[in-house]
Parts: sequence; structure tokens; C-alpha cells
Amino acid sequence: MNSKVPNVVFKTRVRDESMGGDNPFRWQDVGSDAIFKGKKVVVLALPGAFTPTCSSTHLPGYEAKYREIIDQGVDEVYCLSVNDAFTMFQWAKHLGVQNVKMLPDGNGDFTRGMGMLVKKENLGFGYRSWRYSMLVEDGMIVKLFCEPGIADNHPEDPFEVSDVDTMLAFLKQPR
Repeated sequence: MNSKVPNVVFKTRVRDESMGGDNPFRWQDVGSDAIFKGKKVVVLALPGAFTPTCSSTHLPGYEAKYREIIDQGVDEVYCLSVNDAFTMFQWAKHLGVQNVKMLPDGNGDFTRGMGMLVKKENLGFGYRSWRYSMLVEDGMIVKLFCEPGIADNHPEDPFEVSDVDTMLAFLKQPR
């Protein structure tokens, strides 16, 4: 594939104990380069936090096999969704995610740049990410596993190729 990931700024929240109180977090802008430059990264992108397949299988699969992915020379695993930082934080907390890093794409800028922003108005979701996973090395997309049938208001939620086992099989292939 070898195309570059979109250059965007992600609006994230990071823990900062110096803030005190019940909400010790501060806003931090994180650019694409900070995530991808000079690194080997796996990204799983999904339609939404707290949604059925995303919560029962997609993200939990990557969390369960995080160490196995890292053992393949990957620096980090990110879960990207067109959700805000607060929602992504609470979703990770709800699922007990300890390893996969949550990457909020609240405005859909990265997702739009990837050509993966789709309407899910048929479900009342507005614009969301199509489901995919990818391997990125130094900002270049090495392999993209895009679910079939990308379309606005798709009546189904395909989950056939962006799963952790497909990614691991690819990572384990000699290159």
C-alpha cells in the first residue's frame, strides 16, 4: 500500500495529578507524527465506543493479544474511533483496557483523511469510521485490512478481516 497516514491533530486528555480533584486530566494536542513517526504501529479503527461488536470482540481481541503483537516488533497498538476523548476514556475503563491506547478522532479528521468516514445515520450514529485495521511504519501504511462493502448507511457491520488474528498472521509472515 505504502501511502502516508493523514497529518492531523488529535484532541486527547492525559492524566495530570498536579491538577488534583476528581478529574485530574488536561487537554493535550497530539499530532500524527508523535504517534507514527519512527515507529511501527498497529491501529484498529471501529465505528463506536460501547457498540456491540466493538465492545465484545474487536477491541477486547487486540487487548487480549497485545503482548503477542508487541512481540512481533510493534511499538504500540491504538484503537481509533470517531468519539471524543471522554467517551474513549470511559469505554476503556469499562472494558478494563490496560494496554491498547485509545485514540479519539472526535471530529473525524483522521478518518476522513483515510477515506473511511461513513454515514451511519440509519443507526442514529451520524458520521463514524468504517471498521478496519492497519500496520503503519514510520507514518506509511504498510498493510490495510478494510472490511468489505464500505458504504454510507450500510445495513450490516462486517467484521471479517480487521480482527486481531488476521493482523497477527500478517505480522508473523516473513518480509
